Amino acid sequence: MTSKEATECFVYITLPGETESVTAGRFVLTQDRLGNQLGRFVYGASYLSRNNAVEIDPIELKLAKDTYKTARLGGLFGALRDSGPDFWGRRLIERHAGKSQLGELDYLLNSPDDRAGALGFGLGKQPPAPLRKFNQAIALETLQLLANKLIQDELGEISELDKLSAHSHEKIQTQELLLLGTSMGGARPKAVVEDDRGMWVAKFNRPDDRWNNPKIEQAMLELARNCGINAAQSHVETIGGKDVLLVQRFDREKTTEGYLRARMISALTLLKAEDSAQQRERWSYVLLSEELRRVVAEPKKDASELYRRMCFNALISNLDDHPRNHALIAMEHKWKLSPAYDLTPTPTVSIERRDLAMSCGDLGRFANKKNLLSQCTRFLLNKDEAIAIITKMEEQVRSSWHSVVRATGASERDAESIKSAFVYEGFSYS
Repeated sequence: MTSKEATECFVYITLPGETESVTAGRFVLTQDRLGNQLGRFVYGASYLSRNNAVEIDPIELKLAKDTYKTARLGGLFGALRDSGPDFWGRRLIERHAGKSQLGELDYLLNSPDDRAGALGFGLGKQPPAPLRKFNQAIALETLQLLANKLIQDELGEISELDKLSAHSHEKIQTQELLLLGTSMGGARPKAVVEDDRGMWVAKFNRPDDRWNNPKIEQAMLELARNCGINAAQSHVETIGGKDVLLVQRFDREKTTEGYLRARMISALTLLKAEDSAQQRERWSYVLLSEELRRVVAEPKKDASELYRRMCFNALISNLDDHPRNHALIAMEHKWKLSPAYDLTPTPTVSIERRDLAMSCGDLGRFANKKNLLSQCTRFLLNKDEAIAIITKMEEQVRSSWHSVVRATGASERDAESIKSAFVYEGFSYS
């Protein structure tokens, strides 16, 4: 951990078809005369001379000799921010550093090699050799225990995480296990694990969960697939009496030489939007459809897929569908919409109106059939096509959500707890 806040670093990238990274350029964080942070990035001349060089992202950092500047996001380009740890990962890094808050570059520099996408960060001009060190799936029980202990510690139920062990060797092992578990995806406890099939995000239950989250999220991914949505592959494993959801990393492809990596940017970056819900004027499915159509290889396919996801989120009351939970990936040169992930129902009391996190039509964020249809042409769908999608999906969700939930092994009590999330009454109000 650096002793003072970092202000510059080199940016590495794993190119398509390769398993080891090269230096793409240099990022510097400075302040303007008013004290505002300003970020600068420039591609290296040697990188630009490569015949296989690719852009870091198609929005802010296109492949060119320019010096790119940004004052948004505290001077951090969106694609760099997307490579940083999520809320859970940041907490682990802070715990390891013994500080409650770090500079943005410090989060990037101190996150492990399991970060989302194809980028890496370091202080050396040449990238370090890949560690190729990941938690093994057989360690899930230990990782679940560590996650529970950290949560209990933050809730004041234990005084120090290091009470897990009285021996220094085991303390170091605990820190390593925790730091290996950071990745993009939200605030829930998770770790990246590896088995002979590839790399997975392991998502654990919390002691204070209202229902079995791994099984319910697995059910929502399965229900989405049944509705014709391209959802991330996943399964639930029971380890030491605890259920763990394993979601396959769609930005990694395992080979005998190592992992191929897909470049990845969030919808937040594509929209040039801010993280804060108080600055959500660009949080919009409609805008997202138009932006992704400009950069993906198959606009009609991806715009239609995004429309399906928007409708599905409305039908299961997934009210946490913010722009961080949508992404574009490029395993080769062409960009496309990533598989769907982080699909969770939100049972609420209201039967008249529920709002998605992003605007979805003329009536703003209202998760309502009429609103979903109001801007369907912006998703390259005519009204008849859009009506057919919603009608079929509504029937699929209404008739099968319960059986899909129970098929995962979730209890009837859990199913009853989330019942109000599905096809709520206000969805069909005219």
